[in-house]
Amino acid sequence: MPALPDFDALFAAAAAIQPRAYAPYSRFRVGAALLSNDGAVYTGCNVENAAYPVGTCAEAGAIAAMIAGGGQAIRAILVFGEGPELVTPCGACRQRIREFAAPETQVAVAGPEGIRARFTLAELLPASFGPANLPR
Repeated sequence: MPALPDFDALFAAAAAIQPRAYAPYSRFRVGAALLSNDGAVYTGCNVENAAYPVGTCAEAGAIAAMIAGGGQAIRAILVFGEGPELVTPCGACRQRIREFAAPETQVAVAGPEGIRARFTLAELLPASFGPANLPR
């Protein structure tokens, strides 16, 4: 059984990137940090745009950074947002994560006080469509 990812390190990375989010319209800043298959941590923050829906979610930014950095798979991901509700990945980001993660991949949701909940990707995106569904 593989060791649990270092969620403290992912929390610190996501909390550090979250204030850099560009969110002049919603004023809702989100940070994300993921652990890739090579052990590197990649971060992203949401970037809004006046021409909705052209903005980018924090998770999408972290995934793009992982690919640009040479990572190929997500071992764990943490999403950091504020407010009383859980800030889980949106539907589009759940599918983005699925492209690079297995159903058992851990997805943590955090706020300023710490980790609020953990899910597997399968819990957030049951019976998902992924790369294995397509012929090679």
